[in-house]
Amino acid sequence: MTTPVSTAVTTPVSTPLSTAVMPTVSTRDFETLLASTQATLARIATEFAPAVFASSLAAEDMVLTELILRAKLPIAIFTLETGRLHAETLDMLTRIRATYGTEVTPYRPDAAAVDAYVRDHGLNAFYDSVEMRKECCRIRKVDPLNRALAGKKAWLTGQRRAQSSTRSALSIQEDDVAHRMAKFNPLADWSEDDVWHFIRTRDVPYNRLHDQGFPSIGCEPCTRAVQPGEDVRAGRWWWENPESKECGLHVVDGKLVRVNPEPQPDMPST
Repeated sequence: MTTPVSTAVTTPVSTPLSTAVMPTVSTRDFETLLASTQATLARIATEFAPAVFASSLAAEDMVLTELILRAKLPIAIFTLETGRLHAETLDMLTRIRATYGTEVTPYRPDAAAVDAYVRDHGLNAFYDSVEMRKECCRIRKVDPLNRALAGKKAWLTGQRRAQSSTRSALSIQEDDVAHRMAKFNPLADWSEDDVWHFIRTRDVPYNRLHDQGFPSIGCEPCTRAVQPGEDVRAGRWWWENPESKECGLHVVDGKLVRVNPEPQPDMPST
């Protein structure tokens, strides 16, 4: 097996994402967007209990963490601790505890399944093929996610339409046929500017990898920094074609599924 070599920058970018000068966000438009998102979260807490939020501990997820915890909404927060995360990502668990006084629940892969994968294929076999990568994602992410969602009525993600071509049809509310529950993407309408405007103006803690050229953050061996002008998810599984770049958390039968977007009654338009 030959480990792919990343050609992207690995040192911090000249202008960190968190402090970059970005186009001015219209205060009126942003406040309308924010009010819509807050209304979505309140409706989830009221109509879809018990609901849980799957946090990757990246920027978008810290926006939702701030909104959920400051409003004291009864939406539990968990993360998939795959065993291959960056130290900066794991540090976010401590920083969230210090900032909000709340524990994010980590869900870890089955140790026997990880050992069997490494024994049979090698520690980094995910570089060998899409199939091997998806099997690693299944063990380390999909199976723990299934455990986290057991008995729940809905789950939330920090996904946005603008993140990649595979997410361009994202809806705020969807019917998750794989898990037989509602799935919400409250930030689907948010731009990168909106996310960082919120983080900067509210002093929300964020993953320091964002200051090192990582707009999208996953497992350490599967994520690289991106170069100026690249897609925000170009650093995820960079050795694969863009069309295959999903880990399986949002996939049914091998396909990224966006089905049955649900109407959102009594919600401010965005």
